[in-house]
Amino acid sequence: MNNNLKLVINNVNKKIEDKHFFEKDELKIILDLYAKMVSEGSWKDYGLNISSKQVGFSVFKNAAENALYKICKNFKPKNKNLRYLITDTSGKILKNSSDLNALLKNTNWKKLQK
Repeated sequence: MNNNLKLVINNVNKKIEDKHFFEKDELKIILDLYAKMVSEGSWKDYGLNISSKQVGFSVFKNAAENALYKICKNFKPKNKNLRYLITDTSGKILKNSSDLNALLKNTNWKKLQK
C-alpha cells in the first residue's frame, strides 16, 4: 500500500492551490496543440508530471517509449524567461519563454524532433 497518496474530497479546511498546476487557459493552449499534433500523426500519447516546483505535460510518439518532449511550467522561476520550458527526455532545455502561447506557437516541432 502506498502511504504517499491522499484522496481529498470536499476538504474545506485545505484549499488545493491552483498555482501548482496549469491554469485553465494554459491547459487549453497545450491541449489544442496536442490535438493538432495527434491529427498530424506526430504525437500519440501524453502524461502529466506534478511536483512542488513545476508541472509538466510530456508528449510521446508511442506510449511504450520515452517522452519526446515535456512542456513545463515552473512555479518559482529564477527569471521570468524560465517560466515555461520545452525540454527533451534528459531534461535539457530546448526552448524557454515567459509566455506559453508564444513559446508553443513559435516552436517548429519537426525541427525539434531527432
